[in-house]
Amino acid sequence: MMFDYSLAHWATFFTAAILLNLSPGPDMAFILGQTAQRGERSGFAAMFGIWTGTLIHVMFAALGLSAVLATSTVAFSVVKWMGAAYLIWLGVQALSSQGTRLSTDGQASPARLQKIFKQGILVSVLNPKVAIFFLAFLPQFVQVGAGPVSAQLFLHGILIIVVAAFVEPPLVLMGSKLTGYLSNNRNVSRWMDRGLGTLFIGLGIKLATSDRV
Repeated sequence: MMFDYSLAHWATFFTAAILLNLSPGPDMAFILGQTAQRGERSGFAAMFGIWTGTLIHVMFAALGLSAVLATSTVAFSVVKWMGAAYLIWLGVQALSSQGTRLSTDGQASPARLQKIFKQGILVSVLNPKVAIFFLAFLPQFVQVGAGPVSAQLFLHGILIIVVAAFVEPPLVLMGSKLTGYLSNNRNVSRWMDRGLGTLFIGLGIKLATSDRV
């Protein structure tokens, strides 16, 4: 039967998916950073952008395109340096804002939300480590006779995003509580920007110096 898995299979998979979604990294940093600086609407825009980028990675893994990044040094290096440069650019923007980027949730215009959404996609897509992770992670849950390999990979990849839909929105809602406090404490928001800027630059440098494995 197609997609016929045991209870142990699902228990192992969902445990791993929950831990994956809770693990720190550029994706989570971007979501929580946008939430704390601009409120929950911006946080959700960032989150949906990250999910869209993740969906692209899932599709690449299901189609086998992620294997190109795993086997081609040139392809991996190009995407890696683009991703590192983008993270560092986000970090420099945060450092140079000196707390002035903070706004209340009601002031998040549709154009601003769209920009944050697109930034979230780029943060996710321009991280080759994510592509290679999915290429290594998803096949662990492929079972003979449970359906076409590509379909199994896509199913489990989509379920990772489904798990994120339960894990990340509460974090955004909790993080949005900081916005009101930061809006009334410019010095705190300035240090928040500095911290986020340093974090993104550090993540960019880490990505730039990383290997495929």
